[in-house]
Amino acid sequence: MAGEGTAEGKEGPKLPQKRYFRQRAHVNVFNDMNFDYPERPSAQDWSAYYPTYFRPSAHSDAKRPSSPSGTHSQAKRGPAAAAETLAAAEPAKVEFADIGCGYGGLLVALAPLYPNTLMVGMEIRTKLVNYLQQRIEALREFQHEMLAKQTEGNAVEWVDVQAKLNREIAALAEPQAADQEELHDNGETERLVPGHYENIASMRINCQKYLPNFFEKGQLSKIFVLFADPHFKRRKHKARIITTTLLAEYAYVMKVGGVFYMITDVKDLYDWSVKHLDAFPLFERIPDEDLEHDPAVPCVVNSTEEGKKVARNKGSKYLACYRRIEDPAEQSPPS
Repeated sequence: MAGEGTAEGKEGPKLPQKRYFRQRAHVNVFNDMNFDYPERPSAQDWSAYYPTYFRPSAHSDAKRPSSPSGTHSQAKRGPAAAAETLAAAEPAKVEFADIGCGYGGLLVALAPLYPNTLMVGMEIRTKLVNYLQQRIEALREFQHEMLAKQTEGNAVEWVDVQAKLNREIAALAEPQAADQEELHDNGETERLVPGHYENIASMRINCQKYLPNFFEKGQLSKIFVLFADPHFKRRKHKARIITTTLLAEYAYVMKVGGVFYMITDVKDLYDWSVKHLDAFPLFERIPDEDLEHDPAVPCVVNSTEEGKKVARNKGSKYLACYRRIEDPAEQSPPS
């Protein structure tokens, strides 16, 4: 018998069921709520989120089977490679942040595309964070089971990541039953994927208050703000996730050359976001034709649960991507 919140089936890993983790979309980001956050980025213990990449701290009992990391070739070597890589490599750092990650569709889609890049989903709603972390844990366990079968000499198929993504995008044009739960179509439970989902995690946090507590200056190479709460009422605009103040924080934690991704199905929010991003001196718009070569863009547009809902309802999506540029004040004077 499956536990509450998970799918029934054979003994072993069980994916959580979305219907047990429903929560209203609107949260007052200005309320005082209890969050665990570090005093400074160097004090953050990531071992519970990425046990393959970090040794647990003295206060952490997080232990789980190692899974491959390192180069893409190492990602197919098996669990023994992880310990060797962990001992030899410099400390890993989170490079992608999905702000308001929801149920985690983007992270699960990006994980095998960037198998050696640590990504975190940051979400303020407790139930969604719990759902996503259970989803990630289950996907990791499925991968470990298949790695064990491979070690025993059994044939295990590796997924063609790009072909899989193309099939999922094509499937969005097909009708879906009203009671069909669109949960795990971009998570692999029967084939191996590069990275084995060890490079993604979720945490409950209010990014509008504590983002700089987690990331050093210039640490992130990608930030995603996808289908954010539009806060339609004028008096609520100050709660939007893209404002001049917050853009200053995003620019601080992003490295020069990093990319900020924004997509919405609300034209008013798109216009607001573009207006603020265009006016901010440390971001420049990336031409649409340049985005055709960015492997993350199809996931941004099509892999989130909200994005799939918009596609099935034949709605419009408005995408804008910006590159973090160098601060003129920090440029070295000519010699």
